[in-house]
Amino acid sequence: MSSAATRPAGPDDLWSVDEHLEDILSTVRPLEPIELQLLDAQGCVLVDDVTVPVSLPPFDNSSMDGYAVRVADVAGAGEEFPAALEVVGDVAAGAADLVRVGPGQAARIMTGAPLPPGAEAVVPVEWTDGGLGEGPVSGMRARSLAPEGAEGHVQVYRPVEARAHVRAKGSDVRAGDRALEAGTILGPPQIALLAAIGRGTVRVRPRPRVVVVSTGSELVQPGEELAGGQIYDSNSFALTAAARDAGAIAYRVGAVADDTETLRSTIEDQLIRADLLVTTGGVSVGAYDVVKEALAHVGDEDEAGSGVEFRKLAMQPGKPQGFGSIGPDHTPLLALPGNPVSSYVSFEMFVRPAIRALMGLTDLHRPRARAVLKADGALRSPKGRRQFLRGTYADGEVVPVGGAGSHLIAALAQADALIVVPEDAESVEPGTEVEVVLLG
Repeated sequence: MSSAATRPAGPDDLWSVDEHLEDILSTVRPLEPIELQLLDAQGCVLVDDVTVPVSLPPFDNSSMDGYAVRVADVAGAGEEFPAALEVVGDVAAGAADLVRVGPGQAARIMTGAPLPPGAEAVVPVEWTDGGLGEGPVSGMRARSLAPEGAEGHVQVYRPVEARAHVRAKGSDVRAGDRALEAGTILGPPQIALLAAIGRGTVRVRPRPRVVVVSTGSELVQPGEELAGGQIYDSNSFALTAAARDAGAIAYRVGAVADDTETLRSTIEDQLIRADLLVTTGGVSVGAYDVVKEALAHVGDEDEAGSGVEFRKLAMQPGKPQGFGSIGPDHTPLLALPGNPVSSYVSFEMFVRPAIRALMGLTDLHRPRARAVLKADGALRSPKGRRQFLRGTYADGEVVPVGGAGSHLIAALAQADALIVVPEDAESVEPGTEVEVVLLG
């Protein structure tokens, strides 16, 4: 990647994709850590390593409903000559005062209950008569219905080895082990582990709040009637969903008409709930490109050289781009093109990495792979531009879908990959190995 000193300086100079991305990532900083309750931390990134204060499980316990026994007492037990043991009591899950199992004795035990002293293994209840004296049973009856289970005798029809059906203390994790590494995204299993080791809160970087603003007087909200010259606003929905998919808390602002003052006031209103602002539309060279007009000369209140800069990238789709920061908190803003495919590709290349950088992640980008191009003919690409074409990827092969037009959103819905045609290639023949960005 180029350094800042070698980046394009003039308004008509082309930036490379890498230069623009480097400028964004060198500006965006991870959000400050906060302490959150476990469920509020879902989707957030862990700031510190978490060590285990107590082993899991914290004691030897039964993995079955059955009887806790001494191995020698059931050795050689069979259907014809079962071992008859005295039942000295019940051990339920959560029990603290445990009976002792001596020679010739057994304790009825429930799944998850501590292994009582003296016992060496657990016999599943299905291998016994359940204390009823009527042959093998299929399960235990409720204690209120079967008081005989906690006293009297039980016949055992099969032997067991030491530690059979016993979950050993620390067999999941041991006290002092590292449970989770810093940088882990907290999903349901990680939150379960934190709860299991007794953590009620956790220090994380919060999920970034991303506000998506689409612009264009021609845009109508889905569900409303279209008039002549109007289209439905799809970009704000696509980018809000993409921001959430990237890990952000995203807010969609309905389409703003092509009016400079309206857009400025809308963005100022949104700054209070934004860690990142994303606009779509109005960044090209037309007479009604309102984002460019509204933001090109707006700087931060107290930071010289800030504001939003509009650029041309050596990229297709997505040539016109804007990036900078606005407002008293220097909130980063990315201005994307308005064509649906251009805005989505731009999001994947630039906004998604910015969101993940705000989260404090080091893995910022979609995975990439090499794939053999399967197509009816050669793919054409303008010289000097990095082109991103939609495709479907499977088993090391990629097939283009749709054309190169930046408005072809139906084809985008079918794609699960972007085919990357590098700047120095004007044609890519079928059978050629290409780089693909995996979107799934």
